[in-house]
Amino acid sequence: MNIQITPNTKLLLLLAGLAAAIIPSHAAVQSATPNILILYADDMGYGDLACQNPDSKIPTPNLDQLASEGIRFTDGHSSSGVCTPSRYALLTGRYHWRKFYGIVNAFGESVFAPERLTLPEMLREKGYRTAAIGKWHLGWDWDAIRNKEFRGKNAITPDAFDWSQPIPNGPLAHGFDYYFGDTVINFPPYCWIENDRVLQAPDIPMNTKRWKPIKEGRWECRAGPMVTGWDPYENVPTITQKGIEYINAQSSKTEPFFLYFAFPSPHAPIIPNDTFDGTSQAGAYGDFVVETDDACGRLLRALAASGQADNTIVVFSADNGAEHYAYARDKKYGHWSSGPFRGLKQDIYEGGHHVPFLIRWPNIAQAGTVSNALISQIDLMATFAAVVGYDSLPDDQAEDSHDMLPELQGTAKTPIRTSMVHSTWERTGFGLRHQNWSLIDKKTGYARKPTEDWTARHNYPPEDDFAVELYDFAQDPGQRENLAQSYPELVGALQTLLQKIRDEGHSAPRLEHTDRP
Repeated sequence: MNIQITPNTKLLLLLAGLAAAIIPSHAAVQSATPNILILYADDMGYGDLACQNPDSKIPTPNLDQLASEGIRFTDGHSSSGVCTPSRYALLTGRYHWRKFYGIVNAFGESVFAPERLTLPEMLREKGYRTAAIGKWHLGWDWDAIRNKEFRGKNAITPDAFDWSQPIPNGPLAHGFDYYFGDTVINFPPYCWIENDRVLQAPDIPMNTKRWKPIKEGRWECRAGPMVTGWDPYENVPTITQKGIEYINAQSSKTEPFFLYFAFPSPHAPIIPNDTFDGTSQAGAYGDFVVETDDACGRLLRALAASGQADNTIVVFSADNGAEHYAYARDKKYGHWSSGPFRGLKQDIYEGGHHVPFLIRWPNIAQAGTVSNALISQIDLMATFAAVVGYDSLPDDQAEDSHDMLPELQGTAKTPIRTSMVHSTWERTGFGLRHQNWSLIDKKTGYARKPTEDWTARHNYPPEDDFAVELYDFAQDPGQRENLAQSYPELVGALQTLLQKIRDEGHSAPRLEHTDRP
């Protein structure tokens, strides 16, 4: 919709948007109970997918096909510009910054409070079988298996742990019936974990010299225990095969399934397998995206072959934008992972959290739809609650999750989500998207400055001295022209809205309020 821009109309639009934000959606609950498959990439930019970036140097045929079979959201977001917080937000329907900042470090504890309702817990209450395969990065209680003589110490040697014991407070403690993965590809312990136990006890310290050479960037692997013969190149093939096996096993079951499949790729270490070398024109990172796309294709083909595709909602997204290596990649190959946006992983600018967001739901979501609706991964919680008939989320759960079911059904008459708050680090402050406006409530949206040649090549002006930044996102998605000085009243109104969302502790409407079932 084209709007004549004046300060008065901006303020009126803002007030209208505030009113719309408190009107609950009245999505009809589906009678059928579909399976749910979430494919979650790691550090993948919006512009890495060929279907949404005409200048992409990376072929992504499987994800392009998924987009053509469902809805491609052009304004989809993660909660954070880094790993752990986005995963927490997706699985709880709550902005991560209401609880914490930063990632779970090696042998870090769980970010989930015992009373926090998670997406798999909600679905399990409705009869779902639930599984997580791949990257966890949400913490465990590693101290529980630490040998007594090492407790209270920063001990990371193999003998510091009793590997025969179950590891508490991981995926099984927060709603998943099954888990398989290595928790985090570049963090110890370097071994496979199934459910709450290691499959083989780590016996040596991690040593990257034992592995094949890395193909781009640095290993970025933290020191710690490793299984002899551990090969990080086997990560994506191994978890993909586990995912296929899990999908196939569900075809004989009567209950629906929820599979949260979290890739370690294309996050560093950038290690595409040899089969994929040269399959893109964007170097090893591009090849790693191709391998990720290929794994998605294998999982989706298994879903189809098992006869379950027609009754499965498939979601593809990523936890945040691409890593800082993207600047050098753009210079060398002419591929900008965040295209057409500004910023990368960690940044408040769009490229930090504006990510691929695809949803396929046969016979419900119209194939080939391109939606400009503002949507967040946080919204999956309330949306799936409506899908499965979880009658009402409690006031103190999924506080920021909007029911986007009408968007999937194609029945939404007005925007469901009108505002979204972003904050990756406490030190870098907050950003607010409201309707078509983007407020950076800080002098800059960068966590790390871009290279000078990138700034010049993409026609960005020198940084100004203004205390905040305001962009008309509809006209300026690349966030080049700071309008803060031109519209101070609008800046003030947006800052007020931002503070309101922060202070109130919730931002999503509820149809009604009941106790948790």
